[in-house]
Amino acid sequence: MFRPMRRFKQRLTDEECLRILQSEPRGVLSLIGDGGYPYGVPVNFVLDDGYLYFHSALSGHKIDALSGCDKASFCVIDKGTKPDDDWAYYFNSVIVFGRIGIVEDDGEKIRRLRMLGLKYNPSAAEVEEDIRKNAARCHILALKIGHMTGKRVHER
Repeated sequence: MFRPMRRFKQRLTDEECLRILQSEPRGVLSLIGDGGYPYGVPVNFVLDDGYLYFHSALSGHKIDALSGCDKASFCVIDKGTKPDDDWAYYFNSVIVFGRIGIVEDDGEKIRRLRMLGLKYNPSAAEVEEDIRKNAARCHILALKIGHMTGKRVHER
C-alpha cells in the first residue's frame, strides 16, 4: 500500500526512526481536513509501544478531521548537524502513517496525559495538578504506527 522509498540509500533503520521519535519534542500531524484539504498541525507527542499520543481540545479542526477519516501521517525532523567544514546541514526525518482515534478509557487517557506531561515538564507535581484541573477538558489521540520511514539528508 505504501510506496517504496525512492532514495533507499538514505534510509534510516527502524531503530534510528524510533530513537528520533523518542528524542524529538514536536512534529506535524496531518489529517484530511475540511473539503478534503490536508490539515497539518504542529503538536507535542509521546511515543509508547507502537503508538504516538497527542493531546487535543474536545472540539475543533483536529477532532472534526479525524471523525471524517481516521488515516493520518506524522512527520518529525531532528535538529540536524552541520560539520565545521561544510555550509549545509545533515538532518534526519521520520514519517509515520497509521490510523488515529480518541482514547476512550479514562484510566488510559490519564496515563497518556501523564506521559506527555512528564516528557515536557520536569515537575511531576505540576503535571499531576494540571491533569487534575484539565483532564476533563481534553482528549488524548492515539496514532497506531502502521508504516514508518526515515531518511538522512544532506541539504545541498
